[in-house]
Amino acid sequence: MKGAHPAAGSGTAAGVRLFVTGTDTGVGKTRVAAGLCAAFKARGLRVAAMKPVASGCVPGPRGLRSEDALALIAATNTTADYADVNPYAFEPAIAPHLAAAEAGTTIDDAVLDEAQQRLYRAAGDVLIVEGAGGWLVPLDAHRSLADLAVRWRLDVVVVVAMRLGCLNHALLTVESIMARGLRVAGWVANIVDPDFAYLADNIAYLRATVVAPCLGIVPHAPGATAAEVAAALDVGR
Repeated sequence: MKGAHPAAGSGTAAGVRLFVTGTDTGVGKTRVAAGLCAAFKARGLRVAAMKPVASGCVPGPRGLRSEDALALIAATNTTADYADVNPYAFEPAIAPHLAAAEAGTTIDDAVLDEAQQRLYRAAGDVLIVEGAGGWLVPLDAHRSLADLAVRWRLDVVVVVAMRLGCLNHALLTVESIMARGLRVAGWVANIVDPDFAYLADNIAYLRATVVAPCLGIVPHAPGATAAEVAAALDVGR
């Protein structure tokens, strides 16, 4: 998998736009995305975040709310409407295309595009976009979240859940990202299984194989704050 990164338009002098994906669902995308927000914020940059589509949302006085989206908002330093941060919120904890069908709606590209543009203008420096589930989670029968990252020309950060099967999942994800012409800005080893045998060997293999830098190794600490996760990340890379 080694080779040159394809060019992408997200890491420019005008700002940084990153899409945070994972090797599966429940791998720690939100904690890493929030950690990235905190890390860039600590460097004096203005940061906004987005969770375009979220399932498993909780009803409240202002409507459905995603815990992931709220965590991202808390880690940023810009003001944004919740509807821009999380344009599509669904209550059932199921794949987005199934949740949208159950809600009797469709996920509209124009709605997502306009929200993303407003957030990026508000931030100016950094926009962190967190996916849902893994890289190819469908939005409908014809589109996936990968298509969203392609349309917005985002550099991608891959969160690798360090557990049995992680090598295959990580390499397939990175290969699919690069096949779509996007740059893998880096990957993060998130230790979800503290008893994972040969942890160091698996990380070493990924360091040698993935054509992108390891941005950090996040310890197994479920209650860690965004600032604590940020301390394990090297956004300078």
